[in-house]
Amino acid sequence: MKIAVMGGTGLIGSQVVKILQAAGHDAVPHSQSTGVDLLTGQGLPEALKDAEVVVNLTNSPTFDDASPAFFQTTMDNLLTAAERAGVGHAVILSIVGVDLVPDLAYYRAKVLQEDILKASSVPYSIVRATQFFEFVDAIMSWTADENTVRLPANPVQPMAAADVAQAVADVSMGAPLQGIRNVAGPDVFPLDELGRITLAAHGDQRTVTTDATAGMFAAVPGDALIAKGGAVIAPTSYREWLKR
Repeated sequence: MKIAVMGGTGLIGSQVVKILQAAGHDAVPHSQSTGVDLLTGQGLPEALKDAEVVVNLTNSPTFDDASPAFFQTTMDNLLTAAERAGVGHAVILSIVGVDLVPDLAYYRAKVLQEDILKASSVPYSIVRATQFFEFVDAIMSWTADENTVRLPANPVQPMAAADVAQAVADVSMGAPLQGIRNVAGPDVFPLDELGRITLAAHGDQRTVTTDATAGMFAAVPGDALIAKGGAVIAPTSYREWLKR
């Protein structure tokens, strides 16, 4: 199949392209660097010509109140072009529990993205993944100083970006789900404990302080970010990934 991968040069997209190509598909990465801009629609007709599947892995440059407009515009442009090109399957990457966190603007924006896709005439699949191992350091940096990292104790179930890419590729090679597939890591951690494990692995002497008000994840209610029954559980554990 010819598969157009929007955001195909990023962390997840580049790995998805490699997996699809290794499976024998004509997977083509597209991004602003290759002349395709979902915000303006530039390059979309050419990118989607003869494509059977389009995978959208582009992301808002901010997590704030500007993010809904990004997803509204990019999805409208992508789906209009996909309908015209006769694309038979559109796939997006979203977040496990995204609809359970209305206090975060970025999560509301991702729900909007999902809703736009569901309302279109293009057959679709939504892959919802948990937080990436690769982002744990960034999450800690939001509420850290030279001595302390402040984190809430919310439970999280993170997974490796490579496993996310595999899940997206698997769905992209299959029939449209007309629904959602949840994927998650094998272990659940309180976020503050995940911080302690990470600092120890890095030989970082800073202390993690549990703070229910610290950072973006303080707005997450209960176990909203934990995968419920029926989720695909990825193979890579966080401690195994840290050792690599």
